[in-house]
Amino acid sequence: MKLNGAITSTGMRARLLFQLFWVFMRISPVTFGGGYAMIPLIEREISHKRKWLDEEEMDDILSLAGAAPGGVGVNAAAFIGYRLGGGLGVTAAVAGITLPTFIITCLLSSVYSQFADNPKVVAAMKGIHGAVIALIVAAAFRMAKNALFDKATTATAILVLAVLLGSGINPVYAIFFGLFIGFVLLQVKQLLGIPIRTERECKDYSEEESNYPEYYI
Repeated sequence: MKLNGAITSTGMRARLLFQLFWVFMRISPVTFGGGYAMIPLIEREISHKRKWLDEEEMDDILSLAGAAPGGVGVNAAAFIGYRLGGGLGVTAAVAGITLPTFIITCLLSSVYSQFADNPKVVAAMKGIHGAVIALIVAAAFRMAKNALFDKATTATAILVLAVLLGSGINPVYAIFFGLFIGFVLLQVKQLLGIPIRTERECKDYSEEESNYPEYYI
């Protein structure tokens, strides 16, 4: 289903809203680590599989979701929902991504206190922490493949990372620092007449899609 214009049919709109809810409800409960761990599945489902948004739009949405306050997964769902279905699309997508985790969290909270001191539970939680870190690193690597497309973007990422690790400043300031560097580099390239690239060259994702297992519901 590819959206090329405004949806006028009530039936098609209702179907889209249900699909938004269903897609995010499938992704949410199995992406342990939330947030950035959800990004590969969101990108695959929305852009690669259903073709609702192209690669450039998805990159822009994910960048905004990461920069905006709040969880990146919920932010991405809200932006995608609004882009595809307006206000009702936001409601459907955000409800889909938050409802399963809300229910699971309530269930776990009701029993966790009874087993919090159990050595096996403590060991399991430490293992989960390590797995979550791996998921976040993997998501960052996939984002970097699209976002770091030349020496300038790579240098900016390294510089901002060094500032974050070395100074411990608020991440919000780091985001504005990155925006400032990007703006300055753009102006310098324009003055020097250097060709300006804003994205990586398009490539065929058909082979890459096969590397994503259908492990969610």
